[in-house]
Amino acid sequence: MGFSLDLRYQICLQPIELPVFNPVALELLQLLADPTVEIDHVTEIIQKDQGLAIQVLRMANSSAYVGRARSETIKDAVNRLGGKQITSLAMAASQAALHASENPVVNEVMRHLWLHSHACALGCRSLAISSGHRALADQAYLAGLLHDIGKLYLLKAMERISLSREISFELDLETLLDVFSDMHVEQGVRIMNHWDIPPLYCAIAAHHHAESFDPADTLLAIVRLVNFNSMQYNLNLYPRLVQPPDALPEISLLRVGDPELAKLETDMQVVCA
Repeated sequence: MGFSLDLRYQICLQPIELPVFNPVALELLQLLADPTVEIDHVTEIIQKDQGLAIQVLRMANSSAYVGRARSETIKDAVNRLGGKQITSLAMAASQAALHASENPVVNEVMRHLWLHSHACALGCRSLAISSGHRALADQAYLAGLLHDIGKLYLLKAMERISLSREISFELDLETLLDVFSDMHVEQGVRIMNHWDIPPLYCAIAAHHHAESFDPADTLLAIVRLVNFNSMQYNLNLYPRLVQPPDALPEISLLRVGDPELAKLETDMQVVCA
């Protein structure tokens, strides 16, 4: 651990309510744990936040989702794409807005963190489909998007500590990376549990860096492979936490070859375009 115990202690004291989830997007995510939820209810929730609704509609009409017809209203988009995919778009739109800071060092790290998280979301969805697990595509998107949520929390916590001057420390890249490496998994699980995020996403946050994994957990294998490959594609600029030496177990489990991996890289690099 390359940072002080005082800093660790202050981080652990920070409020769990630091803004890492948009309340409306969070409500949607929690709501979809109920398989009986009605489409009209999903529409009603999105429309609570006009700014988020606009961003969701814009994303629903982007080239990745538009298909044959554009959506003129949120209800049109929900009817066309379904509640799960709309929730994915709402969470992505809200997360993009939260990855910003007035501190130039923190802002630059947040920018790269968003690039990594967005690329992993797209990559997990792509790999779920290409590896024959299309039914997991929407869950894979959200799992990729949220797997590093602990880093966003830590960034906001450290910025708050720096501004409060509770302790003196250097808010530089080296310190941020040391804190990420040591704490982002435990803090990611902590905030997900606090906000009642569905257990499958908590499990992803907990185990995406583990030395081994349950071979029956296909969703985790997808996230681990995508996260590992993000380094090869220069979409993870801060991989301080020691990774497994390779992703061969995940590749074997998912039965993917060069064509699937080439498509994965293409789909993830879209965020750089």
